[in-house]
Amino acid sequence: MKKDRKRILVTAGSTIEPIDPVRYISNFSTGLAGYEIAAACAERGHKVCLISGPSSIVPPMKVKVVHVSTAREMMKAIEGLSGKIDCIVMAAAVCDFRPVKEAKRKIKTKRGFSLNLVRNPDIIAGIKPEKEQIRIGFALETGTIENCRKKALRKIRKKGLDLIVLNTKTPSLDPFGAGRKDFALLWKDGREKRLKGITKKAMARILVEEAERMMR
Repeated sequence: MKKDRKRILVTAGSTIEPIDPVRYISNFSTGLAGYEIAAACAERGHKVCLISGPSSIVPPMKVKVVHVSTAREMMKAIEGLSGKIDCIVMAAAVCDFRPVKEAKRKIKTKRGFSLNLVRNPDIIAGIKPEKEQIRIGFALETGTIENCRKKALRKIRKKGLDLIVLNTKTPSLDPFGAGRKDFALLWKDGREKRLKGITKKAMARILVEEAERMMR
């Protein structure tokens, strides 16, 4: 292994939480950001493991891929690898909640039904950081830019992150899928770098360069 080659774990995509055999809870994440980050890491010669929720994107070359469905499956996969990793990039959009109980048969809806939910584990906050391990998270927020920034900074402290990538959802700005997006990189020491009107591929390359600086 090259001296500067790092072991990087990237999560991507949404997770899904089954309601019954034909329905589930999820979100609009396509997984593109995480897949682009994994590809950028591999291009720079790092050893990459991509843990992906359901996604239609073709995995990057030279990347080990672990497919999962639920938040708990993703957490278990990360726990099995985290002690061997120099940098974790949590780009997946993990469902915050899951049904208390998955129905074994399709729920009949003639009269409607209520869905009881329980909170999923906070994956990155629940995994003890290894010495000198860099931890990068993502935050998708709604509201004013300043309020979104404050929420992201709180997540850095709460989740024990070194850096967080913030993007926002507004009536005029859709953060999902391809196209040009706005991002902000926020560090735990208060530094900030704004990236406006760039693709997720470009964001990924910038993020990987910043992660490399932190791992030196």
